[in-house]
Amino acid sequence: MNRVIGVLVMAHGTPGSPEDLERFVMSIRHGRPLPPDQMAELERRYRVIGGLSPLAEITSAQVASLAAELDRRFPGRFRVACGAKHLSPSIEEAVAALASDGVDGILGLVMAPHYATLSVAEYARRAQSAAPPGLPVDVIDSWHLEAGFIEAVTRRVEAAVAEVAHETGEATPFVVFTAHSIPQRFVDDGDPYPEQVADSASAVAALLGLADDSYQVAWQSAGMTGEPWLGPDLREVVSSLAGSRSKAVVVCPIGFVSDHLEVLYDIDVDAAEVASRAGVALRRTASLNADPDFIDVLGRLVARRAGFGEWR
Repeated sequence: MNRVIGVLVMAHGTPGSPEDLERFVMSIRHGRPLPPDQMAELERRYRVIGGLSPLAEITSAQVASLAAELDRRFPGRFRVACGAKHLSPSIEEAVAALASDGVDGILGLVMAPHYATLSVAEYARRAQSAAPPGLPVDVIDSWHLEAGFIEAVTRRVEAAVAEVAHETGEATPFVVFTAHSIPQRFVDDGDPYPEQVADSASAVAALLGLADDSYQVAWQSAGMTGEPWLGPDLREVVSSLAGSRSKAVVVCPIGFVSDHLEVLYDIDVDAAEVASRAGVALRRTASLNADPDFIDVLGRLVARRAGFGEWR
């Protein structure tokens, strides 16, 4: 009898309505509310991007597309469910759904290419803890150098470079690769996250033929916790380009796979304002979202890890 694999797609989650925002924040902060001024600022940012993040809709499209592609190539061999770190359906709820569907094992896939203690490790712990006895759970730790991922990002950087070059006449805009910052204490304890982000950026830069001095890794969206977070911050890097030879910058959020608040506000609004004050034209690369080339990357990851081999 053929084994049936449950694919557990794990994502951060996002409020489904403005009324969900406070509950979402409380989940992130382990039950502690934000100070009123910080909550008001967060609400303002959501209003600026249209009131809600598109992340939930995009994640649903990614999951549906992945399920359809797996079923097309391996009919009846996979069941796909999505679990969120915050809000519902949770990781635990998704594990229960897959278990009740009679799968022979669960394969976890986090919608983040780079391993970090605060993300992938926590997703894996929750998924494995939620599984009933006897149901194995395997989680893909990272896929930051997956060939299809690097190629997909490279295509988007190429397109953004061409667009900003056409608009500004700047033949060689500076490229900044970004990812979500993490507290410095995790880096000091040996978290591989910053090294993996740097490796992804270097792989894309190599395909593009970028010189070492024409790109940089920066960090964004640091939390307001009062402790040091990994830097340099994207805004500082963009501001430092004022008066430099580069009059244009392409920002590639290589640590994110979908449009959401940290992309649509932190880059498209906040960093863009910094660039404008610095006299630098800023162009962001398109996100992977549920584009077919990205779904192909995810499908190949799952099929290979599940022992089904590569597809063509």
